[in-house]
Amino acid sequence: MKLYSDFAGRRTAQIFADLVGLALIALVIWGAVLIHAAIAVLDEVGKSMKGAGDGFQKTMSDAGDTLGGIPLIGGGIRAPFDAASGAGGLLAQAGQAQQNLVDTAALVIAIASAVVPILVILFFWLRPRLRFARRATRAYRISQLADGVQLLALRALVDGDARELHQVAERPVEAWRHGEVGVVRALAALELREAGVRL
Repeated sequence: MKLYSDFAGRRTAQIFADLVGLALIALVIWGAVLIHAAIAVLDEVGKSMKGAGDGFQKTMSDAGDTLGGIPLIGGGIRAPFDAASGAGGLLAQAGQAQQNLVDTAALVIAIASAVVPILVILFFWLRPRLRFARRATRAYRISQLADGVQLLALRALVDGDARELHQVAERPVEAWRHGEVGVVRALAALELREAGVRL
């Protein structure tokens, strides 16, 4: 596949466009990573809630275990501590849920903020580049055929600009029909130039 033009000016423009396209995609990805990091900071609240809930649950559970060992009254004293320990567990679960929500939101927003700009960049940069590569490759392959030059000259006659055709020959169709080598090659070169290929 032919990715770049054989002509220096056009090739330079294509390389520059490729570098700009890749740089823009890298910039968008970097921005998405920053957005993810900025949103992910919010999960500190969830971590704090989970840590507080786990700590409270353990403290109440330990206190219930210690007081529950007291003979005669231990069973009655333990119940409120077990209930408080359950409340600590609920707080820890709420903190974990909040962490999960923030992490998911950060990921979804970061991906969404990257995908749309990347698709726009690909539409305006990669589409024309792929179209050029297909056309240049096709033209190059035609030029390698045994009668490829004549075929390219015919295509130039069909698709070419009237002013450019007139510059090649006063009567380009007649010259092509009679197989004038110089005119046929000039017409083929016109067609190839449009595709970015040198004869």
